[in-house]
Amino acid sequence: MSESHPQPPRLVSETHWVSSPAGRLFAQIWWPAACQPTLAAHVPLVLFHDSLGCVALWRDFPAALARATGRPVLAYDRLGFGRSDARPEPLKALPLPKHFVEDEALHSFPLIKAALGLDRFIAFGHSVGGGMAAFCAKHQPVHCLGLITESAQAFVEERTRAGVLEAKAGFADPAQLERLGRYHADGKARWVLDAWTETWLSPGFADWTLLEAMQALPCPHLALHGSEDEFGSTRHPELLQQWSGGKTQVQIIEGCQHVPHREREGEVLARLRKFLAV
Repeated sequence: MSESHPQPPRLVSETHWVSSPAGRLFAQIWWPAACQPTLAAHVPLVLFHDSLGCVALWRDFPAALARATGRPVLAYDRLGFGRSDARPEPLKALPLPKHFVEDEALHSFPLIKAALGLDRFIAFGHSVGGGMAAFCAKHQPVHCLGLITESAQAFVEERTRAGVLEAKAGFADPAQLERLGRYHADGKARWVLDAWTETWLSPGFADWTLLEAMQALPCPHLALHGSEDEFGSTRHPELLQQWSGGKTQVQIIEGCQHVPHREREGEVLARLRKFLAV
C-alpha cells in the first residue's frame, strides 16, 4: 500500500493596481483557500522588498509563507520597481534623500493599506525593506501587531559599503543589468541599480541609522540575520535589539548570507511560525 501524504493547503493569488499621485503601484496577495477574501478579517503578513527587489523576486516565498502560517501574504512593488510605474522625473534624482526609508511608510504604504482594506498586519522586510517595515510599525502603532526583519541594516557599516561596491563592480557586466531588466522592465533597471548604489555610497547617507524607528517600536520584533551576510555583520541585529529596549529577539542563521528566505527557506519558515505563535 502506498503511503499517503497530506496535500499542501490550496492557495488563491490575486493582483491589484493601486493609484498614487506619482503612478500606479502593483500588489499581489496570496490567500490560503480557507481564508475569507478580505484583508480586514485577518492579520496578514506584508512583505517589503530589498533595494533591487520586487514582487517577482520574492519568487515562491510568499506562497510558502502563506501555506506555513495560514495567513494571507501581501507584497507590492515600490514606485519605480518591478511592475509598478517608473518614477516621474522629479522623483528620479539621485542619490535618494536620507529619509527615503521612512518616506515609504509615510506615503506609499498608507495608499496600499487603504486601497486593499488592510487593518491589522505584521510587517516583514528584507534588507532595506526591513527599515521600511520598521518605520511602518512606528507610524502604524495601532495596526502593526508585529515586525520581522531579515538582513536589515541598522546603520551604514563599512562592510555594507564594501558589499555595495563589489556588487556595483559586478554590474559593469551588461549581462547583469540585462538580467535585472527582466524584473524591472521599461527602462527601470538602471535607475533601480543606481538608486541603491549611489545612495548607500553617498557621503550624505553615511550617518543614516534606524535608531528613531526602533526606539518608537510598538510591537514585538524578530530580527533574522545570516552569520555570513555580505552586506552587514551581526552588529546590525544587535543594535536593533539594543535600540528597541527589549522588544526585539535576535536569531542568527549560521552559515547563511544575505537572503535567508532563499538560502534556508524551511528554517526561516519554522522560525517565523514559532514567532507568530507567541
